[in-house]
Order: sequence, then C-alpha cells, then structure tokens
Amino acid sequence: MLATGGGGYTHQIRQPEPEPGLADTDTPRVLIILSSVLEKLVARNDQLDELSLYGSGRVGKSLNAFHGVRAPSISIPKYLERLYKYTSCSPSCFVVGYVYIDRLLHRHPDSLVISLNVHRLLVTSVMVASKMLDDVHYNNAFYARVGGVSNAELNRLELKLLFLLDFGVTVSSRVFESYCLHLEKEMLFNGIGQKIERAVIPSTAVDDLTEISIEDAQSSSPPQIVD
Repeated sequence: MLATGGGGYTHQIRQPEPEPGLADTDTPRVLIILSSVLEKLVARNDQLDELSLYGSGRVGKSLNAFHGVRAPSISIPKYLERLYKYTSCSPSCFVVGYVYIDRLLHRHPDSLVISLNVHRLLVTSVMVASKMLDDVHYNNAFYARVGGVSNAELNRLELKLLFLLDFGVTVSSRVFESYCLHLEKEMLFNGIGQKIERAVIPSTAVDDLTEISIEDAQSSSPPQIVD
C-alpha cells in the first residue's frame, strides 16, 4: 500500500462516534522512538528560535500556520499516545507522518519544528497519513476533537500541509523502510535498541470520547490548543 501512487483519499471513513471499551494495549515502539527523536529536535530548535528573536531573523515563516500562541501543556509522548489510542490509526501512520514533516523541512529549510507548532504538525500529518494508508479512518472532525483543535482549523492545516508538500504525500516502501532504519539508529545512539513495527496493523475500536473534554488539561485528553 505504501508503494502505490496517486491520491489516497478514497478509503472508507469511520463513523464519527467511536465504540466504547477499548482494551488496554501496549504502546507501539514507533511512538516511543518518535517521541524521543521529536523531543530532542524541539528542544534544540526552541533554543535556535529564541536566538532568532534577538536579531538573527533567519527562521522562516512557512510553518507559521501551525503555530499556537503558547506551547500546549501536554507532552509529545502523551500527545502521540492519545492520537494512537483514540484514532486507532496503524503505527505505520506515525512513520509516514514523520516523513511528511521531514519533507516539509527539506522543502523549507529555514523553518523549524518547535514547541509552538509540533502538536499541530503531528495531528495534521498523522491524519493525512491515515487517509493514505488505512482502509478505514476517522474524518477531520474526529481528529480535531482528539487533537485539541477546531475542525475548521484542522481543515485549514490539512490544506496548508498539502500545498507546502506540493501534494507529495506518496511514500514508497523503500522510503518507508529507510525512515524506520533512521529512527532506529537514533535510538541506538542513546544505547536503546528498539525496532519499529513494519506491518500496518488493523484498526480496533476506541474509547468513548463523549466523556473526554479537551478543555481539561489535567485529564488524559490534550488541552485546547486553539489560539
């Protein structure tokens, strides 16, 4: 499926109301690895972004649409876990989402992934990846609800992402494997040997989100990150 060309927005859309009773599942290794890589990237880039505020002016504005007024209080690992838990997208979607973010940075090298934009970039890229990879997926409104943004904003961010990528959202199996190896090597540098799940895992039922308020920053749901 990863090697197929052309558009991928023809899959079946899940019903917006999930079924209750998701059984506890182990966190996919890809989430652990990706969290570690992104946390280091954001920490380094936040320092560079601060320096740019003092006169260097070298940070581009291509990703400004993804910026929030302040960084959300939810951590990157918890946010990724939330996206996986409630959207039931396959673990491969997180690798492909990372490919999209990396492509953005190659196309717009003066831009930075920082604490102000990483959450919006993640929910948007994972959602688009799910549309490309998964036979069944939730719609934008559901992803917005899980991700802590409004449906209208997520619609805008999706279009922004697609145009910034020049609609280059196809990922070949070779590219997918190369990114898996890259992420695994990043963990090896930290003395941790982790292998990313290669298979696209079928989706399962998710928790009933009607009991989760994205306004509550202390709950398991993400805080509202709308400006």
